[in-house]
Amino acid sequence: MPTHTHSRTPWTRRLVATPDGAPRLVCFPHAGGSASYFRPLAIALSPRVEAVAVQYPGRQERRAEAPLESVEQLADEAFGALRATLSGPFAFFGHSLGALVAFEVARRFEAAGGERPRWLFASAGCAPSVLRRPTAHLADDATLRAELSALGAADRGALSAAEIRALPLPAIRADYRAVARYRADPAARIGVPVTALVGTEDPIVSPDDAAAWARHTTAAGAVRVFDGGHFYLDHQVHGVAGTVLETLAAPLAQISP
Repeated sequence: MPTHTHSRTPWTRRLVATPDGAPRLVCFPHAGGSASYFRPLAIALSPRVEAVAVQYPGRQERRAEAPLESVEQLADEAFGALRATLSGPFAFFGHSLGALVAFEVARRFEAAGGERPRWLFASAGCAPSVLRRPTAHLADDATLRAELSALGAADRGALSAAEIRALPLPAIRADYRAVARYRADPAARIGVPVTALVGTEDPIVSPDDAAAWARHTTAAGAVRVFDGGHFYLDHQVHGVAGTVLETLAAPLAQISP
């Protein structure tokens, strides 16, 4: 089933029909990822929470657009779109690169004043203060494809030759370059609670890396560990949905009519 475009911006996709007035979880994809990656999570959260996914330029129906090459650019554009379209309570969920983009968008909401996310879920992402610098974007196409296949093999099964050839390499290179260039102030903090989620076998993010997200919030911080690798979410979607619903129950109840 295709995702649905919000009429006012190409930046967000409504993944599953959800009753009007449901709180929203805005999901930010990983490097090379697209909005549709979060459809299983959206199904698991519905109807209590509506998952709305961010669609970066350079993939799926935006594939004709040039991908952006910095976290700051992605955050600036996403913030502008979300600020114009979000209403009611909302929270953020970012996977890998998406965790950094979500963090920066949260910073922009706070700087602007007014409504801000109720929570940030940082999934499979190193905290800004311990961020590792990828170099895969510097490799040739064959090497990059091999690295991407190996990264997802433990979670998704070996990618087929056709799937490997179909990988959106320009977008992936741009996303990896964005992470490599990102330099956050180690003291950067948000007043939004942060829950870091990480897989037990993630080759990129360790539980300690995930725990370091607590340094970047003046509110509550927590870590949840799931079986799996960097794409643990593929097989742990119901557990993750349960964590999100349980975590958001109290803050959303406080503002419900």
